[in-house]
Amino acid sequence: MALVHNASAYVGPAMCRWLAAHGHDLVVAEPAVGLVDELTALGSTVEVAEGSSNPAREGATDALVAAAFGRFGRLDAAVAASGQIVGGRFVEDATFEDFERVVQGCMEAPFRFLKSVVPAMIDHGGGQVLVITSATAARATKGAPLYSMARAGATHLVRNVAAEVARRNVQVNAIGTNFMDFPEFRAATGADEPAVRERIEAAVPMGRLGTMEEFAAMCGVFLDGTSRFTTGQFVTYAGGW
Repeated sequence: MALVHNASAYVGPAMCRWLAAHGHDLVVAEPAVGLVDELTALGSTVEVAEGSSNPAREGATDALVAAAFGRFGRLDAAVAASGQIVGGRFVEDATFEDFERVVQGCMEAPFRFLKSVVPAMIDHGGGQVLVITSATAARATKGAPLYSMARAGATHLVRNVAAEVARRNVQVNAIGTNFMDFPEFRAATGADEPAVRERIEAAVPMGRLGTMEEFAAMCGVFLDGTSRFTTGQFVTYAGGW
């Protein structure tokens, strides 16, 4: 069974659908309207955990882990996406308040998530963990230096945790995205305006934005138990950017 930390936004609903279609039972927080019925129709048993879908909130992931063991007696896989997009140039725009906000959203959340799920998996013999960060972790990013910094920190935390628990049958990996077609990205970039979207897509080598459905399928290979011989990896999912 799999834990999807945010089942209401970003890739969460698509990730739940993919996992349910591939035979996984689920623990979710704050599912999107109608999602549980969809997942049940796909054959999944779904436990909706009380609490927040924001992994930066203290105790949020602990509640989901407890729900997983309470309902299913195990936790095979867990995935979380988090982030706080903070734009602007460092010299002209960045403030310490921006720094604190991006660290909380992009680093504190993965820290809390990993501290909850990894020890639980070790105690019960293994599991697979996926942390969704950002492709900006891999390169300097004009207009988003604080965001890029924090995403790089979270990605390197994943690598370190993975190395620490590699012999404990727990795999920990990260995927970093950019240029994905979801409301927050479009709002942050102005991509709902056709002319702006055209300029953004021109910056993507593949010439388009990525969809949540194809991203969910990419995430699935790190969670579904079919390929357990990789850990500590960071894969970018950004159309070749």
